[in-house]
Formats: sequence, structure tokens, C-alpha cells
Amino acid sequence: MGSLFGTDGIRGVANRTLRPELALSVGRAAAAVLGRGTYLLARDTRVSGPMLEAALVAGLCSGGARVLQAGILPTPAVAHLVRELGCSAGVVVSASHNPVEDNGIKFFGPDGRKLADELEARVEAALEEDGPRPVGVDVGTAQHLADAEDRYLAFLLRHAPSARGLRVVVDCAFGAAYRVAPRLWEALGAEVVALHAEPDGTRINVRCGSTHPEVLRKAVLEHRAHVGFAHDGDADRVVAVDECGRVVDGDLILTACARYLLSTGALDPPVVVVTVMTDLGVERTLRASGIRVERVPVGDRYVVERMEELGAVLGGEQSGHVVFRSLATTGDGLLTALQLVRAMQDTGRSLGDLIAGVPRYPQVLVNVPLASGAQLLQRPEVQERIEQVSRSLGEGGRVLVRPSGTEPVVRVLVEHEDADRARRLAEDLAAFLRAASGGRGET
Repeated sequence: MGSLFGTDGIRGVANRTLRPELALSVGRAAAAVLGRGTYLLARDTRVSGPMLEAALVAGLCSGGARVLQAGILPTPAVAHLVRELGCSAGVVVSASHNPVEDNGIKFFGPDGRKLADELEARVEAALEEDGPRPVGVDVGTAQHLADAEDRYLAFLLRHAPSARGLRVVVDCAFGAAYRVAPRLWEALGAEVVALHAEPDGTRINVRCGSTHPEVLRKAVLEHRAHVGFAHDGDADRVVAVDECGRVVDGDLILTACARYLLSTGALDPPVVVVTVMTDLGVERTLRASGIRVERVPVGDRYVVERMEELGAVLGGEQSGHVVFRSLATTGDGLLTALQLVRAMQDTGRSLGDLIAGVPRYPQVLVNVPLASGAQLLQRPEVQERIEQVSRSLGEGGRVLVRPSGTEPVVRVLVEHEDADRARRLAEDLAAFLRAASGGRGET
């Protein structure tokens, strides 16, 4: 994979590292590599979104492509609609859960899947070339797709249980789901309490949404709700809160859904694909239930690839990206929330009951700001130090050190049944990495 694309497309600080000039060039390169067909384009609510969207549209049209502008829409809606509408590709301007100042560009192929590494590398290589410049009637066109949200909502409703009698809190994070998420639950008959359901791109993900579930927890308890759901800026992930105020992350959502699907015979084969971040307690719970667990690197694209190799129907990440492969090609926070409620409704059990008895191993995650983290982690002395920590944990824990694919940081995760020991080792290892970098590359 080239240096421009990370685990989830291109990310950067809008107008600084991710400039409109770059977005225009990416649009032209995409048209040259992916073809001069029809591109469905959507964005989240970020203040930099219209700027980057305009540049992308200009680049795509300059390359001879036709653009359907869907406006503000969740990322998974684009993955679905490119297939429904027969588009050549989908493009999303969003930085997902990242801070307000960040933004990103991600592509989906005509099959609704994120582009393979090879295609991303070809798009990046095409940035160095001028490419075709059609003129006259061959120049690309752009038009607004007025019913994009309605089409996505109709898709969700086709796979939705009734929510009558439920009080549901939904935190939209001032992001792409600000309108469609409340509409969904209202259409299903739920009593809806909507939080941060405004298109305020200056506050997207700011002390709200899936990265701040404590806000949702408070609201669920205050309103005595049956369940709560918090999305991130582009709504491809979800974190839940049960009726007692317990936060239910992606690992627990996967556990609840996997055991439910197994009981109905729908988990066929009985395997769940997770990432290296998934809790050891969750893995052991699933295995004890007769469910095989497969781990892959972080990134829902890698989850989907392994699911397809195994024929698995369920997979996802601790962060709340959950993929139901028979229904969608990527993580979809709204669709996941629906399937969790289906499990509740069909079994007659609360969310708290569905996750009861799942042990959690304490995980300590420390982010070390390093722009050149990948190079640092290749150094022999760094690898040896990580191995020393791993050996000291034995079978009762594990250590994971990796450069982030979406931010200029190295993530240090230590997991152990002794939380104090995990915290101490994580902080010591983070301090070692800072010292080993000599201050070079810190952001």
C-alpha cells in the first residue's frame, strides 16, 4: 500500500495535509484508474467537507466521470447504494471518529467493498501522471441525488425488527446519522430520545458519540431507556449502553449477536472474525460456546476479507465496526443496532441479559504521538523490548504495539487480568518508545 492511503482511506488535517489541491488530484487519478463511470459521493458534517467535496467533484469531472452527490450520508449508505444504483465507485469525504480538524477520502468499488491495496496503490501512482483531459461533451457532469437518504432508510427497514414498546436513546455525534438514525427508530415505533442530532460540523465527535459513551450512559439512565446507541461521525460504527447503564462495545455486541445467531442456526459456519484488539475474555467466551475465533489486523477491510475467505457471516472490531456479511459489505452502525435489537426482541431478553457472564480482561491503551512509528517499530532494540514485555505477561495477558492507520500515533495495548500491572507495563513501554524516538517525528 502506498504512503497516502492508510487502513481506512486517506486521512489528514483538512486544508493542511489534506488540501483541496490534493483532493482534486485524487479525483482525477481515481477517474483514470477506476474508469469514467458514475461515482456516488457523500460526506459527513465536518466544516471542511464542502471544500473537499467540491475539489473531488472537480477532479472526477475533469477526468470525465459522472458524479452523483448524495449530500450528508453515513459511510455504509454509500457502500450499499453503489450496488443498488450500479455505480462504478463510491467516494466518502469523512474522517470517521477523528477530531473536527481532520478529514478523509475513502473509496468503495462497484461491489460495495473498500478498494483493495493494489487499487489504492494504482490511484496513488496515478497522482504523478496528468491523465486524460476530455473536452466538450466528454467532460464529466455532477448532479444531486435527492432520494439517497430515503433509499438507505428503505434498505435498513427491510432488515429491521419492530421496536414498539422500546425507549431508545441514539447519540448521532453531530455527524452523518444526525437525521437518518432518529428517522429509523421512529419508523420502527420506538420512543426516541435523540442526542446531538444536528448537522454541526464544528462539534462532530466532540465529547459525544461512540468515542464518549459516558454521555449516552447518562441519558439512558436519566430516561430509563431500554437501550442506547452511540454512533461516530460517519456512522459506520456503534457502541451500545444496556438498560443498567453498562457500556457495550463492539466485542460485546459481537458476542451477543454471535450467540444469538448460533442459537438460530444462522451462524454457519460457527466462526467469528475479530481483530487483534479483541478482548481475551470475549475470545474465550465465544470458544466456550462452540464458536471459532479468527483474528486479523485492525481495519474492517481486513475483517471482511477474512470473512469472505472463511464464508463467515459475522465479524467486526472492538471499536464498534460490525459486519453482517449476508446484509452488508462493510461496518454499518445503524444496521448493527437493528440486529442487536432483533436479538433482544426475538429472545425476550434485555441487552444486559444477552451480555451477562462475559468476562473482560483489563486493557490499557496508550497512544504515543509519533509520525514515523512504523520505522521505529522495526528497530531491533524496540522489537526486543516489546518481546520482553510479552514474555513477562505469559499466557495470562498480551501486548500489542502498532502504528495507527488513521492518526500519526503508535498504539500500545497491554491486556492482563491484573489492571495495575497492565497499566504499569503499558506506560513503561510507551515511555521507552518516546525515548527511543529521541523526540524525532513527534507531533
